[in-house]
Amino acid sequence: MNNNIIVKIEETSKSYDINIGHNLLCDADKYFNLDRKVLIVTDSNIPNNYIDNVKSKCKFNQILTIPHGEENKNFDNYQKIIKCLIDNSFTRSDAVVAIGGGMIADMSAFAASTYMRGIDFYNIPTTLLSQVDSSIGGKTAIDFMNVKNIIGTFTQPRGVLIDIDTLKTLPKREFNSGLVEAIKIAATFDKDFFDYIKTCDDIQENIKKIITRSLELKKMVVENDEKEKGLRKVLNFGHTIGHAIEEAKNYELLHGECVGIGMLYFSGGDAKTEIKNILEKFNLPTTTNFNKEKVAELIKHDKKSECNGVSIIQVDEIGTYKIINLTIDDIVKLL
Repeated sequence: MNNNIIVKIEETSKSYDINIGHNLLCDADKYFNLDRKVLIVTDSNIPNNYIDNVKSKCKFNQILTIPHGEENKNFDNYQKIIKCLIDNSFTRSDAVVAIGGGMIADMSAFAASTYMRGIDFYNIPTTLLSQVDSSIGGKTAIDFMNVKNIIGTFTQPRGVLIDIDTLKTLPKREFNSGLVEAIKIAATFDKDFFDYIKTCDDIQENIKKIITRSLELKKMVVENDEKEKGLRKVLNFGHTIGHAIEEAKNYELLHGECVGIGMLYFSGGDAKTEIKNILEKFNLPTTTNFNKEKVAELIKHDKKSECNGVSIIQVDEIGTYKIINLTIDDIVKLL
């Protein structure tokens, strides 16, 4: 426990700790208040021992398992979570705990934030993508009408537990996909960190440092812009086209893979070459075929779109960024 790293988040609406370390699931009750009714929401890919470790620490628990996959982040499964809370007489004094990737966290947090106008939510991210990205910032969401994250809230968790040992069961493709969010934030804010990832010989051996630095950078952003009015838009680097590609290809590619491709559309000069090289280092795609008309239509409904266009993050030099405004027609031309 003494070797844990704690990243303290001080946001306007709520403060909370992100605990990072090894074998933390066995001590979940030391970090979360589990002495009450707890609904554990997980997905069908999560190993039973992860769930059992947390379950054993809860005084009263219910478990709800959602099928794995982004396509299941929908109203039907949101309603299943709410129904489970109602059927088991959960009150405002009780809590929801998510164990899984970003899909489970997004949907569980959204359900917790809307049930009885909000009950406590704890997050245990078990994928690298969710550990470096959705574990911080308080975004909750479900998808609707083929539009990603279109319905959601900004609601902070009560606490986050990142057990690095959960990455041991993660397929290599998903691990590499998760690295993209670390690459993204390094490319926009920290050249030294970008170079560290680029030259690191053993990413898995040094993953604790990569997770921690990613969260420190994102902490700086979200503490200064909790509701995404300005600075936080930078976290969307690669996401505007990336999200659209992800949906247009029916989630054939992973989220991180699509974001990586999306970053290349809005990087220039040496930065584009460096980003392409680092993606290739981790066997991540740098291009893919897709229906351009469908992607353009999805971008029109992107939650980042505004009446006068879409705010896009452009990176021409690693460690820096600029915000540009493009029309949908401008983006279609890029495609």
